[in-house]
Order: sequence, then C-alpha cells, then structure tokens
Amino acid sequence: MLLLPAAFLSYVGLSTLVDCSPVRSRSLYAVKDSHHVPRKWTRVGDAPPDHVVNLEIALKQSQFDELERHLYEVSDPDHDRYGNHLEFDEVNHLVKPSGASLDLLHEWLRDHGIGEGKLSYSPAKDWVKVSLPVVDVEALLATKYSVYKHADGTHVVRAPTWSLPTHLHKHIDTVQPTNSFFRAAPKKSNVMPVASDAQDMSQLAAVQRIKATNPSPDLTVAQACNVSAVTPLCLRTLYGTVNYKPKVPGKNKVGLTNYLGETNNRSDVYLFLQQFRPEASQAAFQFEIQVIANGDNQQTPNNITQLAAGKDLEGNLDAETILGIDYPTPLIAYNTGGSPPFKPDENTPTNTNEPYLTWVRYVLAQRDLPQIISTSYGDDEQTVPEAYARRVCNEFAQLGARGVSLLFASGDDGVGGAGTCFTNDGKNTSTFLPSFPDGCPFVTSVGATKNFNPEVVAFDPRNGFVSGGGFSNYFRRPSYQDNAVKPYVASLGDQFKGLYNKRGRGYPDIAAQGQLFQTVWNGTIRRLDGTSASTPAAAAILSLVNDSLLAAGRKPLGFLNPWLYKRGYQSFTDVLSGSATGCGTSGFPAVKGWDAVTGFGTPYFPKVRAAALNASQAASSGGVVNDGTT
Repeated sequence: MLLLPAAFLSYVGLSTLVDCSPVRSRSLYAVKDSHHVPRKWTRVGDAPPDHVVNLEIALKQSQFDELERHLYEVSDPDHDRYGNHLEFDEVNHLVKPSGASLDLLHEWLRDHGIGEGKLSYSPAKDWVKVSLPVVDVEALLATKYSVYKHADGTHVVRAPTWSLPTHLHKHIDTVQPTNSFFRAAPKKSNVMPVASDAQDMSQLAAVQRIKATNPSPDLTVAQACNVSAVTPLCLRTLYGTVNYKPKVPGKNKVGLTNYLGETNNRSDVYLFLQQFRPEASQAAFQFEIQVIANGDNQQTPNNITQLAAGKDLEGNLDAETILGIDYPTPLIAYNTGGSPPFKPDENTPTNTNEPYLTWVRYVLAQRDLPQIISTSYGDDEQTVPEAYARRVCNEFAQLGARGVSLLFASGDDGVGGAGTCFTNDGKNTSTFLPSFPDGCPFVTSVGATKNFNPEVVAFDPRNGFVSGGGFSNYFRRPSYQDNAVKPYVASLGDQFKGLYNKRGRGYPDIAAQGQLFQTVWNGTIRRLDGTSASTPAAAAILSLVNDSLLAAGRKPLGFLNPWLYKRGYQSFTDVLSGSATGCGTSGFPAVKGWDAVTGFGTPYFPKVRAAALNASQAASSGGVVNDGTT
C-alpha cells in the first residue's frame, strides 16, 4: 500500500495529508488501485475541470460467498436444489453492504460536501452513484484525470491511479470510471463483396426464400446450407430446431445487448426476415428495445458518416440471427449509452461511463428479465483493472443466481492479433491476450465454427478473422472445469510456455456457426464473420431449450456451466479441426473433448433439449436418470 505524500495531495486539491476533518483525521490516503494505460491509448492533456463524471462506487458485498454457494447449488444438476433460482429480493439481501460500510461511505462523502441527497443507489445499495465535475472527483480520490485518445480517434477521461482513505479500502471494491480503459468492442468482421458476389448472393437469397417459405420436414443440411452464405434456415436445420415450434413464447424470452451507438434497425430486420423467415417478418416491428443511459435507437437511415462507420451492422446481425431462429419467442434489446467520444476542445460536460456497469446495474434492478442474454462485445482482459473485472464478474453471478444465462462472444483474433501480443505492465513481455469478460467463471463463452460436415474452427483469411480462445490471467480455473480443462492443458506440454496462464479459467465453453452470415444492413445483403454471429445463434438455440423446459413446468437453464461441464457436454457436437491461431503461433488446437477454441463444440437441439429435461427431472425426483444423449 502506497501512502501519498502531502505534495501530491496538494496538487490534486488536498492541501495536507491529514487535516481536522473527522474522516481524514484518522486515516491517511493511500493508493487503492493503479493500472497501466493500455497500448493504443495516448494521453493528450488534462481533463477539463468542469467535465462531469458519473462516479460509480462499489461497496463490498457483505455475503457474496454465500451468494456464490447458492449459485453453484442451483446450477449443479446433481444437487437437490438444481433449478431453484433465487428471487430478486433474496439476491439483493446477500449482496447488500454492511451498515458500517454505508455509514463510513456517507461520512467520507459528507466530509467533501456531498450529501446523501446527491446520491443514487442500486436496489441492494452495493452501488452508489454520484455525478461530479472532474475537479471534485480529483479531490475525492486524490488523483489526476486526463484525456486519453485511442488509435481510432475516440477519447475518454481516465485516471490510471486513484486513492482512498486507508480505512475505506476494505469497504470499497472499486470506483469507476477511473482506470478502466475497457471498450465494449463488437466481435464481428465485415466481408466486403468480391467479384460477382452481389449477383451470386442475390440468386442464393432467392433460392433461400423459396426454401424458407415452406421448409420440408425432411430438409437435409446439404440442401439447406451453403458454405458461402449462412442463413436462419441453415442454422435451424444444422442445429435441429427447424421442426420445433415454441410452446410458451412470452413466458420464455431472449435478450441481446447493444453498445457504442448501435441499435437494431427495424426496417433492415424486416427485410431480412421477409427474405429468410417470412412468417416472422412482423416481429421486426414488435420486439422490445429498452434504452439505457441515453443509448441509441435511431431508426432513420444512417448518414454518410454512420454508413462509413458501419453503424448497426452489429445490432442488425444480432437481432436478425435471434429472430430468424427463435420466432415467435419475444426478444428484448438493451441499448446502453456510455463511453461516447469526448471532444477535448469542448467544455460541455460529457458522460464517459463504463458501459458494462451501466447495463448490469440496470438489469439487476429489473424484476422481470429474459432467461438468456446474448452479448457480442468485449475487450482484451488487460485493458481492465483486475478489481473492476472481479466486481463486474460478481454482478454477472447475481444474474446467474436468478436463473439468467449470460452468453459472451469469445473474440475474433484467435489468441491475439498480430503486433498486439505484449503485456500491459510496462515490461512488454510476449503473451497471448485473453478476453474479458470471457474469463469470468459465471458466464458462458461462445467460439465460432464454419463448414457443416464436419464443422471446423472458423477462420477467414480475407479479413483475418479467427475464433478466439484462451485462459484468463485474472480468474483461476473454476472447479467445474477441472475434469475437462486439466487434461487439455497437460496435453499441450511446454508448447506456448509462458504465453498463457495454465491455471486460468479456460474459454470458450461452447461454439456455433460464425462465418459468412447473411445480414441485411442499409437495405442490402452483407456477409459478416465473427463470434458476434455465433453468440446470438447459440443463445437462440438454447432459448428454445428454455422454452421446452418452461412448457414442461421446469425451470430455465440458468447459469449453464456446471450442468454443461458435468453432463450437458455430451449433447454437443465435438469440433476436431482447426486452431485459435494468433500472436505468430498456431494457437490453441481443437481436439477431442473440450478445447480452448471451440469448448465442447456446437449444440444439437434435440440432444441438448433431452439432456436439459432429464437433468431437471432427475433433480425433481432426487435421482439421476439417463440424459438421453446416447
């Protein structure tokens, strides 16, 4: 712990290390957290003193260990509580801070002239929010905020090192936005049309429309699928949902997330469904969009700048994929603001929130949630301070305890993009680059495949896309992974020695098709690669499993991984060819069983459904029955 000298405190507005105020008189300030500025970010100057920061203070959750125990019990198919997820109020009771933590926080804030009337709270009061100008936050946290510019031209206001009075260190987990440079980047790659592509794709689309209008119950994968352009009919046929009709739409729901000014353009989604799932076309105007923190929901045509940036490519891909598979299951899209460009030549206060915090705080405050939520956004783990990563991961655990399955895209650069495979600690040591939040043990990470007979690891030399995978440097391997991941790591021997954490949480957990997805954007058909495609596809298939469970009077899948690693993996189709190339290496290979590029493989709905129903029946009857996968 570093105690700060009086000279530094004077620089940021605290004239002495200790003064007569009640809080600071009994506790020196000391550094609470420090994080290196990630590569591609450059400091360009001091933050304007009147720039407004929406500060989020995370108080220590008083019984998180107990919440985690409940989470694993209700997610373990061999436990008699399997499927008995916690209610909203039960979760909040377990994560609420102690009375002492709240009292000390309020006393500290009052000492800085911040009364409780200026604060807002999460339902459990474990998150406290206050909006303050930079000059006041600098005094509060004994820090210095600066404007940082990314290589892509965007700006944020951040403070790589921040401090608290030492007596508060054990009561506060993290404060943001401070030193997290996390960017919720979409995991998709755009494949530009090549010679004669437009004509070929138009002809293919016409054929697919005919097939999609009245698909034969005996349609084969060879008849439904084309390696040049993946459609909903192909996915429904390949993964065995084409003849399944949802039984409880409305009781069962599915969600997706949008960040960075993305939304789901209803006109484009309508054109897509009209072409590839005609009976679902009206769903384009019926699915719900919830706007959070001034998130974008522009439904008018993009302007020239937006078209050049590919605005809504990601959002359209997600909505079109889910509705194309899951109709008529209701879809909820969460459009979250935060982290917009900050223009250092303007004095207008600008919100530079951490988008994941904004979203997860919002959904945790809702009593009614979709049973499964797909997220196609992430970033390199090392852009995120470990304390922040752990706290956000703990928020995801709360959703799992309530029965919500969270699926995240594993990334599009294999084990790391060329020229980026170095540590962010100032030493520039060669390393593979794990992704966040895939390393969080409370989420399910989804890799990507291509081809159909058999499926192989997705890669596309035209744009450099390679399905991502790896091992977290922050999160240790959870026990549910031991039987599957330990042998895989052992099989690698000394290959990639020193480039990854052998004891880290391995990902992805599963995979699905993720290359050359037909997508309507700006009124035209485009083809997209990415785990941004595989993640909504997997979410849609698993959502139909939830539909079947709920129709049978059972509970939804909830936190998938304990079931997946104990029994569910037998209902997935193993992927045996390809690797997560990157960082100038061949990367982690696909092998029999679990691997760090496709997990356990791709879901085949009839088998996954049978396995889930049998696991639920076994828990309710107090015994284990055959899971129906053999």
